[in-house]
Amino acid sequence: MACETRLKPRQTIRQRIDEVKKVVAKLDSRLVNGRVKVKIGPNGAIAFDGLTDEERDGVTDACAYRMLQVSGSALALAKIEQAEMLAGRSVDRTVVNSGFHSHDGGKTWHHGH
Repeated sequence: MACETRLKPRQTIRQRIDEVKKVVAKLDSRLVNGRVKVKIGPNGAIAFDGLTDEERDGVTDACAYRMLQVSGSALALAKIEQAEMLAGRSVDRTVVNSGFHSHDGGKTWHHGH
């Protein structure tokens, strides 16, 4: 995944993969216990509100979403489905992959930088 290739100075790909997995595991846990909320944008983008930039460690919402789809717990995935139902729309993977994102937990949305 792209977020696994955003290496810090002197960091190996293996170390970055481990960091990303830790961030996604923390996100999964916080989704389940309600400390992180899922926001679905009007265009189908996704944002996770409740993790600080430091806790994210460079992992984007898009990357976290893709990783949760592969290895997330059933309860975390249910929270995403619940957010989709509340928003009245599904996450649009094309929109997510094209770079639409939020820097403020889903209050505003941006395309690329």
